Amino acid sequence: MAALPAVTGPALCTSELAERVDPRTASLPADATTEEIVTTVWRSRRPLHPGRFFEAVDELVTASVRSRGRFWLATRPGQLLAWDAVAGIVSVEDAGPWLAALPEAAWDLLSPARRVAAALDWHPEHGDRVQHLVFTGPDLDAGRLHRLLDSCLLADGEHPGHDDPFTLILDLKEIA
Repeated sequence: MAALPAVTGPALCTSELAERVDPRTASLPADATTEEIVTTVWRSRRPLHPGRFFEAVDELVTASVRSRGRFWLATRPGQLLAWDAVAGIVSVEDAGPWLAALPEAAWDLLSPARRVAAALDWHPEHGDRVQHLVFTGPDLDAGRLHRLLDSCLLADGEHPGHDDPFTLILDLKEIA
């Protein structure tokens, strides 16, 4: 049996690769359209109403082939939530706290990529809390998707109440 060739080239840096897909640090793509595929980015500085957003999940995951990003629910102001959906199957996970929810002394303990990502989204009132979801698919109706997501936002002066349908999903993942 012949010996394997020597490995040459730069070392693989798994931490840098991980930061590229980490929902807290990922650089998400911009709007783009080709002859067949549409990618649209939806951003908002207002929190999502958990009930309305939960009701919209089925339509959101079936409207696109692939979607991902980060979001915040009005009932979870300290919790950065990750969204990852492929072919109609969605995963919603706790991705840790928003930087704005941490004491400033803890910021130095975070990776530089995390601090840079937060700085890019920073707002004086909300800190790094932001809706940033990207949807890709053939013949995607970006306007319809944006209107649906906008309808899920918490209105000025509105309170989300205590019902959070995401509680069961997120609590089960913590137990597992």
